[in-house]
Amino acid sequence: MIMDCTKYIGPCSCGRDHELETKMVVVEYDALSRFEEYMAAVGLGDKRRTVVYDSFVYGLTEGKHIKADQEIVLPAEGLRSEDVLIEDMMTKLDRPEVLVAFGAGTIMDFGRYPAYKLGIPFVAIPTLASSDGFTASICSVILKGQKKSISMKAPALVVADLDIIKGAPKRLVSSGVNDILAKYVSLADWKMATLVSGEDYCPMVAGLAQEALDIMRAAADKMAATGEIDHEAMTMAQMKSGLTMQLWDNSRAASGAEHLMAHLVEMKPPRFEKAEGIHGECVGVGTFAAVKEYHRLAKLRPKAKPFEPLTSEWVMEKFGERLYDGIMKENAPDKDILGKFDPQNIVDHWDEIVDIINTIPPADELEALYKACGCKYLPEHIGIDPSLSEEALDISAAIRNRLTLIRMKRVLDFGE
Repeated sequence: MIMDCTKYIGPCSCGRDHELETKMVVVEYDALSRFEEYMAAVGLGDKRRTVVYDSFVYGLTEGKHIKADQEIVLPAEGLRSEDVLIEDMMTKLDRPEVLVAFGAGTIMDFGRYPAYKLGIPFVAIPTLASSDGFTASICSVILKGQKKSISMKAPALVVADLDIIKGAPKRLVSSGVNDILAKYVSLADWKMATLVSGEDYCPMVAGLAQEALDIMRAAADKMAATGEIDHEAMTMAQMKSGLTMQLWDNSRAASGAEHLMAHLVEMKPPRFEKAEGIHGECVGVGTFAAVKEYHRLAKLRPKAKPFEPLTSEWVMEKFGERLYDGIMKENAPDKDILGKFDPQNIVDHWDEIVDIINTIPPADELEALYKACGCKYLPEHIGIDPSLSEEALDISAAIRNRLTLIRMKRVLDFGE
C-alpha cells in the first residue's frame, strides 16, 4: 500500500493551509527491494546519504541493508533520545545530503533532529510499528534532563517493509495497539478544549486521527478474536496518526492526557523511579486510567472555582529538585492555559463534555480488549505502585501546558 500524502495538503475549512514534508509512505511486503525507486520518486536518489542504525537492528536486518555513502551504527544498549547523545553522533557525520534512519522510534530521533539542524531531508525505515512517531515531525527528546516534544524534521519518505515489521515481538505489536487506541482520549480532549477555551480545531486532521483509530480498532478486534495480526493495517494506522502531527504542527490530535503518562515514566520524578516500559505500554496505562476517570467524572456535575497557579511547594514535592525548574516554567502563571479562559465555560458546556466522554468505550470494554491483545494497561504493569494510580494522572498533567480534562480538574469542584 502506497499512501499519496498530497491529498491532505493545501487550504482547509479550518482556515489553515496544511503542509507536509512527507511526500510518500510505503507499507508493503519486500518494500526495501524497491527502495532506490522510491528514493528517486521523491527526488533523493542521487543525494549523498548517511544511514543510521543501532547495533541490534543492524545485526537483525543483515541482508536488508540499503546502499550508503556512510553508515553509523550506534550501540543499542543505553541508547535514548537525548540532546547530548544525538549531538555527539552529529560530530561523526560525513557531509550527508540526506539522513536515513533505519530502526525503531529512538533511532528516528537520530535522523529527524540532525536533519532539522543541518537543513537536509530525512528518510525513515521503521523496523516495527509500536508507535505513531515515524511520520511525525515531533521529536520527543530529553533536553537538559527534561522530556520535551518539539518540532524537528519529518521524513520526506517512509518505507515500511512488512517482512521486517512482522518479525517484531508480540510485545511491540501490543504496544502499537496501545498507542493508537489512545486516540479515544486525545481526540476527546481536543474537542473538549475547543468547546471551553476556543482552541483551534481541524475536522480534517481530527478525522485522519479517527481514521487511524478505526483501522487499529478493527485490527485489534480481529487480533483479540482470532490471534491473527494484520501488520499492514496496524502499520498504516500508525502512519496516518503520525501525519496528523505534521498537518497540525503539533501532536494535539494524537496525544492528550493519556500520553503524559509516558513522559512521567521517562522523567522518573520521586516515587516513580522504578517505572519503566516502552512508549506504547506507558500510553496504554495512561489511556486506561484516563478512560476510567473520564467516565467517573461524567456521572458528576462540577462547579467552577478560580484558577490558581501550581505552587512551588507542590511542584517540588511531586517532581523534586532535578525537574523543578522545567515544570515551574511550563506552568508559569502567565502562560498556564487554565488562566486563559473562564472556568465557568467548562460548567456551562458540561452536558456537551459528557456527550463527548460517552463516545469513549467504557473501561471494561477496553480492559477486555487489552487483555486479549496482550497489552499492558495497569500501573503495576509498568512498575508504578498501584497506590499512586489515582494521582499519577494529575501529576503528569503538569508536564505539558495542554488543556485536557485532567488539567481542567484544577478549576473544578466536584464536591467530593
